[in-house]
Amino acid sequence: MDDYVQVSTATPTREQAVELAQGAVKGRLAAGAQIIGPVVSVFWHLGESGQGEEFKLLLTTTGERYPELEEYLLDAHPWDSPEVIATPIGGAARCLEWISKSVRPEGS
Repeated sequence: MDDYVQVSTATPTREQAVELAQGAVKGRLAAGAQIIGPVVSVFWHLGESGQGEEFKLLLTTTGERYPELEEYLLDAHPWDSPEVIATPIGGAARCLEWISKSVRPEGS
């Protein structure tokens, strides 16, 4: 049985979140993505606290495909050091099967 994760990151604009989501799904690194926002974020960065509006991006994938998704997000993200967090998830068997099939590389 596969392990499943929900991966989150955030971008400064909706368009950037959509672009990351489309690349991940078209590349079969994520089964699907949701974009939420704008959201208000409060954070610690470069030695001081800050606040800003961001667009939250949530993606679903398998544990096996996560390393490639992480690499894609880090390479394609508009920020140099974006927050990329993977949280283990469970769910309905049909949903988890859909995730597995959706991220399976073509030809496998």
